[in-house]
Parts: sequence; C-alpha cells; structure tokens
Amino acid sequence: MPFYDLKAKTPDGKELPMADFKGKVVLVVNTATRCGFAPQFEGLQDLHQKYADKGLVVIGFPCNQFRNQEPETNESMIQYCQKNHGVTFQLTQKIDVNGELTHPIFKYLKQELGGTFGSKIKWNFTKFLIDREGKPIKRYAPMTKPKKLEKEIVRLLNTSK
Repeated sequence: MPFYDLKAKTPDGKELPMADFKGKVVLVVNTATRCGFAPQFEGLQDLHQKYADKGLVVIGFPCNQFRNQEPETNESMIQYCQKNHGVTFQLTQKIDVNGELTHPIFKYLKQELGGTFGSKIKWNFTKFLIDREGKPIKRYAPMTKPKKLEKEIVRLLNTSK
C-alpha cells in the first residue's frame, strides 16, 4: 500500500517510516497543544495505552495552520504534551496539513478519504484510521472524541493480517 511508502520525522529529526507499522492499525491525528480540542490528547493516550500491545499505533502530527494553536517548538511540544496530557504516543515534527507544503502523509490521506466539504482539513484533531494492510478506512471530524473510535479500532485489531 502507498501508505507504507511514506515517511515522517520525529521531533528530534529522525526518520519515521510508515513501513515500520506494517501489520498494525494506525491512527493519524493532526494535533495542536493550544486548541480547544487539546483535551483529546488524553483520549488518544487512553487508546494508545489500552491497545498498543494489541497492535494500535497512534501518531500525532502537530500543525500550526489553524489560528497558530501550535506555538511550541518541536522540542518543547513533547514536554508540553507529556506534562499537561500524559502523552507517550508518537509525535512528529510540526507539519502542514493544507496548502502548498502539505505533508505527503496528509496529501495521501486526504486524497483517499475526502471530508464532508472536500478533502481540505478544516481544523485540528482530524483523525484518520488505517487498517493492518495500510488502507485508510475512515476519517473522523475534529469534534469526534477518541473514545468514539474505540469500537472501530477493536474491530480492525481483531481482523487478522
């Protein structure tokens, strides 16, 4: 699947190939520490803690494109998320989800799963669920709380590779 050909960078600049997650269920989320939806970090962390050993990978892609709600640097963002939200799941370097500099992962996901008003990401905490074969399955709106994804995540985790 094309998803496995894509890469991101960790906040400290190391390459993070999506191929590392073959056979896993992946939840991709564009995040922002100062967003009104930031309490969703806790819900994402809950999913991570509950299902990581069963094959779930949560990846937060910080984005500052919506009202500058991610003012942290790549380094301080990790500390902020750990201290204020208990985050231990994978975060990446700050990226763009729309426009000329859209990160390739979001280009791909938006192409595969357009939103209600087209493919553009409308706000922070848009979520994409990818199955064990690397196929994007569902896109969730920013206001959809992580807990609401649990049933679908469990279904995908119980689907054999």
